Amino acid sequence: MRTGRVGSSVLAIAVVIAAVIALRVIFIPINDSDPSITPLVEKNQLGINLIPDFSEMTDVEAKKKAFFDFLRPAVRKQNRVIAGERKFLLSVRSHLENGLDLDNAEVYRVQTLAEKYDYGIRNIDISSVKELLRRVDIIPESMVLVQAANESGWGSSRFAREGFNFFGQWCFSEGCGLVPQSRGDGQVHEVKVFASVDESIASYMRNLNSNGAYRLFRSIRADLRAQSEPLSAEKLIYGLVNYSERQDAYIDELLDMLRHNEEFLQTAVTTTALVNS
Repeated sequence: MRTGRVGSSVLAIAVVIAAVIALRVIFIPINDSDPSITPLVEKNQLGINLIPDFSEMTDVEAKKKAFFDFLRPAVRKQNRVIAGERKFLLSVRSHLENGLDLDNAEVYRVQTLAEKYDYGIRNIDISSVKELLRRVDIIPESMVLVQAANESGWGSSRFAREGFNFFGQWCFSEGCGLVPQSRGDGQVHEVKVFASVDESIASYMRNLNSNGAYRLFRSIRADLRAQSEPLSAEKLIYGLVNYSERQDAYIDELLDMLRHNEEFLQTAVTTTALVNS
C-alpha cells in the first residue's frame, strides 16, 4: 500500500515520537528512597527468579516481616504436599488393619513414597507403613522460618541470593552448587543451588524427614503424635542438634530466635489442622 508524501511524513514523525517515548520509559529514574518499592537482587545464579534484596532493608522489623512473608507461601505449599501424602498412608494403614488388600495403584504409590523418603521397604504391611509414617509428616512452619533466617542471615547470604539455598544444604558432586569461600583444603562439598524457593524448601523438608542425622527429630514428632499433642516448634527444634557442629549452642540460638520473633510468626498455620494421625 502506497502512503504518498504526506503519509510518509506523518509516519516518520510517529516513529520519532515513539522512539522518544521508549527512551523516556527505559531511562526513567527510580526513586530509591520510596519505602513502597522493595529492592530486588538482579537474579540468582540460574537467572530464574527475583528475590527481595533483604540486605538493603534497614528497618529491622520490616525486614523480618518481608523475609517471613516471602518464604511462608512455599513452606505452606510443601506442608500441604506432605499432608496429602500422609493422609494417603493413613488410609493404607487403615485398609491393612481391616484386612483389606491394596490395589496396584496403592502399592505403587507406597513404594514411590518409600523411595522419596529413603526408606527401604520390603513388604507393605502394617509395621512398614507405620514406620514410613514417622518420616512422612509435616514440619512446623515457625521452625522452618526461624531456621531459614538463621542459616541465611535473614536472606542476605550469598547462597540464598544466588542459589535459593536458605538452609545451608550441601552437595558433593563438582558443579552441583556454589563453592564456599571458607572451604578447607581437601574438602569437596559445595552449597547446593536450587531452581526456586519451592525446590529449596522441599529438599530441606525431605532431608529432615529421611536423613539418619535427624532420627531424633522424627522420634520427638512421632511421640507428640502418639500423645495427640500439637507439633510444637519449641519441642521439635531439639531434634536439630546434629544440624550444626555447634549442637546445643545452635539449639539455644534457634529457640531464642523463636521467642524473639513470636509476633512475626503468629500467622503460622496450626500444624494439627493440616492432618491428624
